[in-house]
Amino acid sequence: MSRKILGFILGAVLIFGLGVGIGTWVIAKNDKVKPEVAGVSQDKYVAFLDEVYSTIMSEYWNKLSDQDLIKIFVLGTEKITGQTQSIKGKEKSELKAMFKEIVNSYPEEEKKKGFVVTLSDLVLQNLEPFGRSRLYAQKDEKALSDTVSNVTEVDHYKELGVDKDASKGEIAAAFEKQKSELEDVAETDPEAKQKLEEINKSYKVLSDDSSKNNYDVAGIDPTVDYKLLSSGVSYIHITKFSPTTFDELVRATEQLDKGESDSLIFDLRDNIGGAIDGLPYFLGPFIGNDQYAYQFFHQGDKLDFKTRTGWLNSLVRYKKVVILINKNSQSTAELMAASMKKYNVGVLVGETTKGWGTVERVFPLKQQIDKSEKYSIFLVHSLTLKEDGEPIEGHGVEPVIKTADNNWQGQLESYFNYKPLVEAVDSVLKF
Repeated sequence: MSRKILGFILGAVLIFGLGVGIGTWVIAKNDKVKPEVAGVSQDKYVAFLDEVYSTIMSEYWNKLSDQDLIKIFVLGTEKITGQTQSIKGKEKSELKAMFKEIVNSYPEEEKKKGFVVTLSDLVLQNLEPFGRSRLYAQKDEKALSDTVSNVTEVDHYKELGVDKDASKGEIAAAFEKQKSELEDVAETDPEAKQKLEEINKSYKVLSDDSSKNNYDVAGIDPTVDYKLLSSGVSYIHITKFSPTTFDELVRATEQLDKGESDSLIFDLRDNIGGAIDGLPYFLGPFIGNDQYAYQFFHQGDKLDFKTRTGWLNSLVRYKKVVILINKNSQSTAELMAASMKKYNVGVLVGETTKGWGTVERVFPLKQQIDKSEKYSIFLVHSLTLKEDGEPIEGHGVEPVIKTADNNWQGQLESYFNYKPLVEAVDSVLKF
């Protein structure tokens, strides 16, 4: 595992933000990292930077030397101040002395705070992989929590034009009315097409008792789509991993547990990941209880995770399973795909996944610098490993059958010798 620190980002200094993807997030808090108190006397600003430093050293996925991390802090300081720093980069006491000198050079408290906050965030951004680790204010941590929980700002009742106390019949009637008006023009009018998609989603949420309850209570949208295709093949699509996803999966498999179908398309395409805490539960129904499911890598050590649930009766019927992945499948979805590949749950079909293989944790800081704000560190704590023990980060998970191949249908049919499943996969890939 490489310990090399990549080149320093020279672009504009950015403060906060959730970035492009939500990645793989562990819902955890940290209370064991304590800043050093020896050496240079610490005011609240130096103490804040000291705790950021100490947290990175103990909790970051890669084992850094003091010299490596000091170099990043010095480069960040030079970028912010526009001045070359004379620190040799070997002793932490020199770094803390530099912090104190610069902080004391600012006469105003806001400028002191601005330097400390900007430097902390810039250093975190420049930890490999770039841009994944950040300094969070309370609003950023709340936004992350809402994203992982799949909390939506969409008012599904308003989308359908009904009151919140509308009956099932009223909701259905409102949906059918709008649907009939939009279907005729949706093929030629992009706005009508988008509106049709929006009301379809809203109706799906409000017409299902469990989904409606999650939405009414916590504003949570569903993360699992499912249907029985016309070919008799069951289809399940997980769009992301949230705290409600496992229960949704169980309910979906129970609803599909009818008839004679023994074929399943399990779709992880465009799955952006989410909270990884539930993955030992997700994988159990597919590979059995107490199985070694996957590994994390942290500071030279590999950590094994076992499944915590067993087989689902509503899943064991499926003897022919296709797992769909694409270039937008990331983080938790990639790790799940890798584990299913390892245990031959089914055949992975599609494209190599995104290669976003980091696990982030939130570490609240004890040393705060402003009574009106509370800062925490969003830090890459571990890397996820795929079925061969190599990092998912930067590599992704490769499918067994690549849909870019001209004869992928023939390859898939050679696995199962069941044409309806191949045709169903082909149909799903087109919508």
